[in-house]
Amino acid sequence: MTGLAIMTAQEIMDLIPNRYPICYIDYVDQLDPGKEIVATKNVTINESFFRGHFPGNPVMPGVLIIETLAQAASILILKSPEFYKKTAYLGAIHKGKFRQVVRPGDVLKLHITMTKKRRRMGIVDAVATVDGKKACSAELVFIVADRDAKI
Repeated sequence: MTGLAIMTAQEIMDLIPNRYPICYIDYVDQLDPGKEIVATKNVTINESFFRGHFPGNPVMPGVLIIETLAQAASILILKSPEFYKKTAYLGAIHKGKFRQVVRPGDVLKLHITMTKKRRRMGIVDAVATVDGKKACSAELVFIVADRDAKI
């Protein structure tokens, strides 16, 4: 990371509802609201999921890589002026591909680009990389609602 984080972990938790142990974004590196975001997840051996996935061969579960991408995408969506102070719910995952395993000590860089926005939804292209190599990619669809709405 060069310079200071655009958003700290506390600022992220002020925006999205995820909390420990399932808030996976450590900081936001770059942000162009409504367009693109780059965020970081430092993968550590202390993650609770490594106890069972897999003992003696710790691998970050693919579903949690997708969740990490979804959290970065929700930051991007909720920083868009029309969706600020709302909640983004993951509605669909398309074209999900896993290309390499993610292990303790890896730094996941999350690259999210907004491809479509409508009144109550957003679609993003999401890519997670480790050392510049693609680990996972997907198209994610979000439904956006008021924070207290029952959807």
